[in-house]
Amino acid sequence: MGLKVELTRRAALLGAGGAIAGASLTTAGVAHAAAEKQGAMTAPVARYSVGDFEVNTLLDGAVTVGEPQKTFGMNVEPDAFVAHSDDNFIPSDTFRAYFTPTLVNTGNELVLFDTGVGEGGRPARGNMRAALESAGYTPEQVDVVVITHMHPDHIGGLMEGGAPAFPNARYVTAQKEFDFWAAMDPEANGVTKLMTKNVKPLAEKMTFLNGGGSVASGITAMDAHGHTPGHTVYMLESGGQQLLLAADLANHYVWSLARPEWEVRFDMDKEAAAATRRSVLDMLAADRIPFVGYHMPFPAVGYVAVDGSGFRYVPASYQMHL
Repeated sequence: MGLKVELTRRAALLGAGGAIAGASLTTAGVAHAAAEKQGAMTAPVARYSVGDFEVNTLLDGAVTVGEPQKTFGMNVEPDAFVAHSDDNFIPSDTFRAYFTPTLVNTGNELVLFDTGVGEGGRPARGNMRAALESAGYTPEQVDVVVITHMHPDHIGGLMEGGAPAFPNARYVTAQKEFDFWAAMDPEANGVTKLMTKNVKPLAEKMTFLNGGGSVASGITAMDAHGHTPGHTVYMLESGGQQLLLAADLANHYVWSLARPEWEVRFDMDKEAAAATRRSVLDMLAADRIPFVGYHMPFPAVGYVAVDGSGFRYVPASYQMHL
């Protein structure tokens, strides 16, 4: 004998919900705990087009750092630093630093700009090789390695296991940058020690440029001294489009790019660095040229807009995919 049950629509929906909820707890007689959180995840590669060039930004890693005013805005009052941070919706007591080499496929050559922290990096850094492979390339395919300046997070990945990490590449850097560090005592500091280990063994394969020199067709060096004596940025031009590889011109989008006069601890000549920063940012804003900033939030590509006496960072969205 069957039992007839009549349900209203509301009761049926509630009943179904209850059945589903019950099933989630008791399926096959087993109670299921919530899945574990996997933590933050960032894609290691972003790809853009500049004319006929294919541009890949590669995430070498990122770290969270405390006490940012020991690095940025060293010459401003703490209250001004806090207010500017609040206005831009970021905390004033900690920040996230990114490390972003750039790989450019010109169609004729594969050109890598900077090599990341390398095998000596901490766990959160030194992942450029993995990012390169995620982009679909191998170190053996890299034709040219360009070093914008000699700080360790740019030259650390040149060597692996005592051998060149990019065995088939030629190398390019600024003459002034190489000469400055090469003339110092190799044991003078961390930069000279790493340069002796990673850069000098490659010197015979190096081309040394000055501002205006060409890495390859459509890739031109531009002096941007101040951060280091020979710090150099590179303009890409293809098919009527441009992109500036700005290296360490501005190391934070709020505390450096937006306020170019704010001092940065890692700028060796702080006055020259501030003047260079303002000059290049003026150009980017006036000509509406996108840029890659080595330490900008990944994927590290954006634009510069004038904002009062300073500037504003505008992250790229889909403009370079059209």
